[in-house]
Amino acid sequence: MRLFKQLIGVFVTLGVVIGALAIFAFDVIKIDWVVFMEIQDSFSTQEKPLPVPAQSIPVEGAAYIPAAGAPVNPVPADETSLARGSQLFFTNCAMCHGVDGGGNGTVAAFFVKKKPADLTSALVQSKNDGAIFLTISNGFGFMPALNENFTVRERWDLVNFVRTLDESKTP
Repeated sequence: MRLFKQLIGVFVTLGVVIGALAIFAFDVIKIDWVVFMEIQDSFSTQEKPLPVPAQSIPVEGAAYIPAAGAPVNPVPADETSLARGSQLFFTNCAMCHGVDGGGNGTVAAFFVKKKPADLTSALVQSKNDGAIFLTISNGFGFMPALNENFTVRERWDLVNFVRTLDESKTP
């Protein structure tokens, strides 16, 4: 029994010594792992995002041809499209543009330089579907480009939903 107690004492002492060495050696021996987040380009908040790399095509295919004018909306504004657009809008856009699209979202108060667009205004509603699609895809002002966040279909669903935010329909 005495041998067993001595053996436990030795292991506990050894564990304490190894633990202390490990704590002190942590700052002495540092292994620098390559993290790709450190070496990539980035942009700050409220700064224009970096341009899309040259000759890159989205996974779902080209959404439009550059310098060919605004694209034509291929998605009919049916119940399915409007339901998807509504869900995407309230999840991703309402925080800035507001629940009613008036540019008065909860985050809008923190935008000092420029407020979010009033999507119910005559100016926005007078734009064609392709222009709204390009604004969602490429961003505008401080609005970031959302072409990486949404598929082409989802962006067209958002366009169809934005069409329902007409100020004349709002009480």
